[in-house]
Amino acid sequence: MLHTTLTARSPELPALTPREQEVLAYLAQGDTYRMIASRMGLSPHTVDTYLRRLRSKTGAVNRTQLTHIAFRMGY
Repeated sequence: MLHTTLTARSPELPALTPREQEVLAYLAQGDTYRMIASRMGLSPHTVDTYLRRLRSKTGAVNRTQLTHIAFRMGY
């Protein structure tokens, strides 16, 4: 199942808000929750909320899958 999730091409990736896109881009760069929070002027809890929303929208179950999706989206 994991292999299918990572290799299957989604006909359409979900629409993301600008802030979600920004969080995803920082995640793709390898930033931690704290680093993302500091760059964006947010609390780590808020970053966690953004990442939970991103996982929900994309179907990813962890940060690694989110990073893979970010690369597929061009981040």
